[in-house]
Amino acid sequence: MIQRIACNAVLASAILVLGGCGGVSLWPFEGDKQQNVSRTPPGASAYVCEGGKRLYVRYLDGGAAAWVILPGREFRLNKTAAAAGSRYGNGSTTLDIQDGVATLADGATVTHSGCKQSAS
Repeated sequence: MIQRIACNAVLASAILVLGGCGGVSLWPFEGDKQQNVSRTPPGASAYVCEGGKRLYVRYLDGGAAAWVILPGREFRLNKTAAAAGSRYGNGSTTLDIQDGVATLADGATVTHSGCKQSAS
């Protein structure tokens, strides 16, 4: 009985301590806009798109694949044949990069266009 009370007390203390850490976030899309601009995921390239949208791309396996990072969603796209530039896809989503401008499409719907690589 005493051990159970002690365990509950330790658990309650841990929850209180960890709850105080709730203000720390490493996700690049949360917080104020100043934080969003300055926080690129490690190893990723930041793109600023039309309409103020952003996306991040981490190239994998020497450019054979791209890991796309969006608010609330991350996914891998494999390099496919392209007439010009680079194209990555997974059967439903495509990322086209030509002359430094990226376009992301989900099926026939373009979700991010005019995306230019930024320093942050």
